[in-house]
Amino acid sequence: MMMMIVVLPLRIRSLRQTHCKMQLMSRALSATSGIATDVRQQLLSGVKTAMKTKDSVTSTTIRSILSEVYAADKSAGSPVSSSAITAILRKAALRRRDSAIQFISASRPDLAQKEYREADILAAFLPPLMSDVDIDRILNEVIAETTLDGDSRKILGQVYKTFYSKVDKSNVDTNTVKRKAEALLLNI
Repeated sequence: MMMMIVVLPLRIRSLRQTHCKMQLMSRALSATSGIATDVRQQLLSGVKTAMKTKDSVTSTTIRSILSEVYAADKSAGSPVSSSAITAILRKAALRRRDSAIQFISASRPDLAQKEYREADILAAFLPPLMSDVDIDRILNEVIAETTLDGDSRKILGQVYKTFYSKVDKSNVDTNTVKRKAEALLLNI
């Protein structure tokens, strides 16, 4: 009996390999015990919805974020946490807003509008930031627990370390925390 070997063109082979890799990644993500599924699933369902409605800007924007998430998965060796995905989203939205500001200064309002739209799309997937009242409350608790002896930079470092151990770093604005912690330590 003669066996036929079929050689597929390179393009079809690469598409088939990509499809197989995506299936494996999907299975691996569904097999994980709830790790990072909420934000990741929102992104995946968002790209599906955008593709169904033929919204190319939204689908391209979400796909770019998913590629960053997959790259982080690959470098970590396992699916990254939901807070890491949120941090990736925040950084990407900030990058797009910065790009929009640069486009405005370069007299390119059309490109600035596109960047602002992409930033707004990403902002829809972000959880709200922690309120200033909650930040103040937790900082006051942390400062009350911390011994205030020694160098002010070391004390500030201890305050940050304790604060971020109690709070998910992706849900707070680090500049606000820094400003409030320094102000509270100056008043003591």
